Amino acid sequence: MSTIRMVSKLAGVSTATVSRALKDPQLVAPETREKVMAAVKESGYRPNQLAKNFSSGRSYNVVVLVPNVANPFFSRVIRGIEQEAQTKGYAILLGDTQGSVEREQAYARMGLTSQADGLIQLDRRFPFSGDDKALAAAVPFVNACERICNDASYPVVELDNRGAARAMGQYLLQCGHQDIAVITGPAESPIVRDRLAGIQDALLAAGLELKAERIVPGDFSMPSGFAAAQQLLQQASLPDAIFSMNDEMAIGAMAAIKAQGLRIPEDISVAGFDNIEFAGYTDPALTTIDQPAEAIGRQAMRALYQLMHQLPLPQPHLVLPFELVKRGSTRAKN
Repeated sequence: MSTIRMVSKLAGVSTATVSRALKDPQLVAPETREKVMAAVKESGYRPNQLAKNFSSGRSYNVVVLVPNVANPFFSRVIRGIEQEAQTKGYAILLGDTQGSVEREQAYARMGLTSQADGLIQLDRRFPFSGDDKALAAAVPFVNACERICNDASYPVVELDNRGAARAMGQYLLQCGHQDIAVITGPAESPIVRDRLAGIQDALLAAGLELKAERIVPGDFSMPSGFAAAQQLLQQASLPDAIFSMNDEMAIGAMAAIKAQGLRIPEDISVAGFDNIEFAGYTDPALTTIDQPAEAIGRQAMRALYQLMHQLPLPQPHLVLPFELVKRGSTRAKN
């Protein structure tokens, strides 16, 4: 069985340098780190993880709370977190909360019992229970994607949701659409409020208003998008365009429109938000807002790493850019 001394001899460095390269690689010069890793590979050395964790007081685990792991957008965010965590020697423990407060609190408690060194929350709620709130102040914690309401105590990584929705509204207006309908998400969500405000910004700037009957709620799922579009299609007149606050609801809306024998975009334009992979393969392909989901995940993990290692955090509130992706589901009116 290989030992740390064998790695040290092969790499030509001290055992302390080997230990540092494995535990805190960012503290070791790249050339030295490469020598150590090559020696580790050659010798077949495997660190005693339990001993490492005990001596360092760390678990090298990070809990990630996700409201719905089946959502393609969140899967991309998680991929970014995972990629960044791997480079820093951490593993992620995924908590699929399904919107359950009890599940969130159970997973969050892992940060209080040394089963995890930090926590990333991808939803809008503070995940610790009232009983645990005082203890939770010592747990490194980052909020990403959503934003915890009325709490600026924690680092946030998010998109300019209001600006992105405003840009989509301006584009739909440029296409000649004036009667725009919106399929929203849960009303208590900050990003839903931001996106609604953004589309209203665009309409107000053009001297138009978003009619109350043209705002239909959904829950970010395809079935809710289908049901919301059905409701809109039953109104006295058809909207020119439907803006859905995520791609899954937009895809559901497209199915409902086609089921009524209507054409996209000839009869109604449809736009989404997120740019999930499926958006490019719908018929027609979906116009949407591209969120840099993997970058959000990577930045969230970088921020958490800084907190866990008590390093300075240059940007506690990081807002990432968006891109409007124009595809066949929208077009200029004749």
